[in-house]
Amino acid sequence: MFLLGSLLVGGWYLATPAALELRIEPVAGGSPLLVAPLQFGENFTLNYIHSVDRAPIWEVHSVDRSGKIFIEEERFIMVGAGMGDLPGRGHWTGQEGLQVIKDMHYPLGEFVLRIGSLGVDHSILWRDTRTNLSTMAAGSAVLVSARPVKRYYSLWRRLVPHTATPQPGAVDVRSATSAND
Repeated sequence: MFLLGSLLVGGWYLATPAALELRIEPVAGGSPLLVAPLQFGENFTLNYIHSVDRAPIWEVHSVDRSGKIFIEEERFIMVGAGMGDLPGRGHWTGQEGLQVIKDMHYPLGEFVLRIGSLGVDHSILWRDTRTNLSTMAAGSAVLVSARPVKRYYSLWRRLVPHTATPQPGAVDVRSATSAND
């Protein structure tokens, strides 16, 4: 009886949500461009060069336990076209020579991103990696989504990472920009 109880508890434990998975997939179908495991509370950043002002933008995102994506912070050098104050969404501050809108916690859910050309360099910064999406699918629409994953899946992906998972510490040879941006 003890063995059966232990197996049931162990099975339940392995089937409970333990982490999240960020996925960036072409809307038209096909293999994902990026699959990144996220711990609860871990952020990722969308970085790109503004197409009008030619200045870098950093959008820091979080994901709640259900997989809903939020924008938490925007960092930029100057206010440009389409940028600016969003009443009730965070507060402005300066930090390290940048304009920063902090504490936004604005819900996006999953969203479609049209990847810009080289030079716009839409990139995902995750842990200590940078994945330049513009070198992979410039001009394409991708779905940016996240989902909770079960403990057994999370453990499996630690042992056998998805082929679209950037390896921490590795340089993305597809990137057209420096990892030190």
